[in-house]
Amino acid sequence: MRETITAALKLATKSQDKRRVSTLRLVSAAIKNRDIAARTAGKGEATDAELLELFGKMIKQREESEKIYRDAGRAELATQEAEEIAIIREFLPKQLSDADTQKAIAEAIAEAGATSVKDMGKVMAALKARYAGQMDFGEVSALVKAKLG
Repeated sequence: MRETITAALKLATKSQDKRRVSTLRLVSAAIKNRDIAARTAGKGEATDAELLELFGKMIKQREESEKIYRDAGRAELATQEAEEIAIIREFLPKQLSDADTQKAIAEAIAEAGATSVKDMGKVMAALKARYAGQMDFGEVSALVKAKLG
């Protein structure tokens, strides 16, 4: 994952794509910060799954900013956020369809032997381990709760 981002940054620098260069630098900095935090906690480098989770958070932050800018009438800043979202999404795996998400939830519930909302943590942990970056866990959490509730 790191090598892919580094290669993309080099390519963007050569093609003088300013938006892409700045976004990829932000991504690289976020990865380095995550690694530093992991080291101080006594862990190694962040795994690819943790990086996918980090990218998801970065996208969510930019989506919120984009909405705020649009509501405030700042179209140029909203467009900038949308461009950054598109660049970061290139590094995420393909998102699961609604049908695939429902199937994954059903499988995780069955594997965890979940019967009530009390077991929701086990189900969510299994989904996060298996489908990091492939689904919006905020939405999935509500779906799991509805199935177990």
